[in-house]
Amino acid sequence: MPDPVVSRTPWQRLPAALAPALRDRMAAIVDAVAGEITGTIYAGIDDAKIAQDVHRGVTVALDRFVDLVGTDEPALPDGVRETFVDLGAAEAREDRAPETLLAALRTSARVMFRETSDALAQARPLSTADLIDLSDAITAYVDELVAATTDGFTLQLRAQAGERDRRRRLLAEVLVRGSAPERAVLAAAEGIGWRRIDGIVPILLPPEQTRQAQFRYRDEAVVLERERDSVLLLRQGRPASREQLARTLRGRGAVVGVTVDWARVPQAVRLAELTARLTSDGAEAGAGADPGDPVFAEDHLATLALRGEPAAFALLAERRLAPFAALPEQTRERHLDTLHAWLRHWGSRTAVADELRVHPQTVSYRVRQLRELLGDDLDDADARFELALVLADRSRRQAP
Repeated sequence: MPDPVVSRTPWQRLPAALAPALRDRMAAIVDAVAGEITGTIYAGIDDAKIAQDVHRGVTVALDRFVDLVGTDEPALPDGVRETFVDLGAAEAREDRAPETLLAALRTSARVMFRETSDALAQARPLSTADLIDLSDAITAYVDELVAATTDGFTLQLRAQAGERDRRRRLLAEVLVRGSAPERAVLAAAEGIGWRRIDGIVPILLPPEQTRQAQFRYRDEAVVLERERDSVLLLRQGRPASREQLARTLRGRGAVVGVTVDWARVPQAVRLAELTARLTSDGAEAGAGADPGDPVFAEDHLATLALRGEPAAFALLAERRLAPFAALPEQTRERHLDTLHAWLRHWGSRTAVADELRVHPQTVSYRVRQLRELLGDDLDDADARFELALVLADRSRRQAP
């Protein structure tokens, strides 16, 4: 029966004269193949280890190919195959694209065919059938090398992905649970490439939305999956702006927490959880709110503060009093006293002047300064209510 056109071991059709001819020229062939790879595929990379790895791989590959001549053995026994699995893994560790390795193997096949056909021609006359058999054998053999290196590349990527996932889960856990030493938190952040964690936005999501959110935010977020929901911690930046979140989280059942530094993430997560309870029946969603819109905890801080949540009071005060933070202490206290009186007396210049024992024109001057600091907030009912709430708490704390 004639040999099949396609064979799993086409090297068994190669003439016996090829093996000694190749061994006689092995060093020169290895140098030719390795030199072509390093001179073209890895040109411009000044790394002696690359040249060493390429030379070693080419040597192992050619030694094995010579051993296969005239046999029906499988291309790569375990020991040889591991060499190329390791080469593929090394490429992944160096963060090079898989196309680089495939280009190197294609180059190997081309140079190998030229060198081996020339070696066989030196040993005996070369026929068309010899060239076809040699082409089939080299192509099939290099395909096996591709499979081995691809396996190594893929396994390394999986291992790296698993380690990255573990590190990301660790960071999410230490941030949400709190109480971890600062050095542990910073080390966990550094482990995933986060050099700054001074602004974190916690977002509560239904479990079925977790995978899509992870894909959307990729390296900008970490996720802690819990029994009933997931906590996505998004780094502060453009994707974390309210406008962006309102658009990207629409229809996903999200509750967006207040932006905080890493040390206050547990409090921000709790406030998001309390906000979710407030809005679960729609009673606190806000007039005209679309049920598909994400809920923002910052819109409910006043309600939570009135319900006795210290963290809500602290964040509300921090946000509302931020325009006064850079003022000298005496000036800041004077402005805050004026604002408190102005809010309690519904903007009555005379009543404020009487309480503060200053001239009404002084009150007008101070209110103009307040408008420069607060802008439209002085005319916004919700902002005025929150300011009154914060200032009343401040006055209570200062009372003897």
